Amino acid sequence: MKKYPEIKLERLMLRGFLPTDASEIQELAGAFEIAEMTLNIPHPYLEGMAETWMSSHQSEFESGNGVVFAMIEMHSGNLVGAVGLTVMQRFNRAELGYWVGRPFWGNGYATEASKALLKYGFETLQLNKIHASHMTRNPASGRVMQKIGMEPEGVLKQHALKWDKFVDMAVYGILSSTWQTQ
Repeated sequence: MKKYPEIKLERLMLRGFLPTDASEIQELAGAFEIAEMTLNIPHPYLEGMAETWMSSHQSEFESGNGVVFAMIEMHSGNLVGAVGLTVMQRFNRAELGYWVGRPFWGNGYATEASKALLKYGFETLQLNKIHASHMTRNPASGRVMQKIGMEPEGVLKQHALKWDKFVDMAVYGILSSTWQTQ
C-alpha cells in the first residue's frame, strides 16, 4: 500500500482522511451553503456518505488518478475542509477541487491549501496543467483561483446541472511553465 503524503503548511496540515473524520465531514460538507456551491456534494448529506466518499481515496491515489487531502487547522486540530486533484493521466493534467466548512470561511485556507496542491501537482506528479472551475454565482471560489495564479480560460454556459437547474461554470487554468516562473 502506497503511503498517503502529508504536507505541512503555515497554518494547515494536509493529510489523508481518517475514519474518525466522518462525523466532521458530514457536519461541514452537509451544510446547505457548501452543497449549493459545489457540483458533487449532496444535500442532505446522509449518514454513511462520508465513509463511502473516503473509501475511494486510497485506490484513486495508488492508481495515480487523484489525491484528496483533509485540511487540518494546525493550532486546533480541527478539520477545515478538503482539497484534491483529479488526474487525467492521458493528458497529463488535473482538476483542482476544494471546499471549506462555513465556520472557517474568510481565513484564506482554500488559497493556502490550493497553492500547496499546485506545487504537489507540478513537482511531485509532474503535471503539465492544472485547471479548476466554479459556478459563476460563487465568485469567492474564483478569487481563490486568481490568488494562486490561475488564469481565466472562459465561461461554459449552462455546463452543469445542479439541483435541476443548469449553471454556468467559469474555468481557470495554469500551466507548469507559468507556475515555475511565478
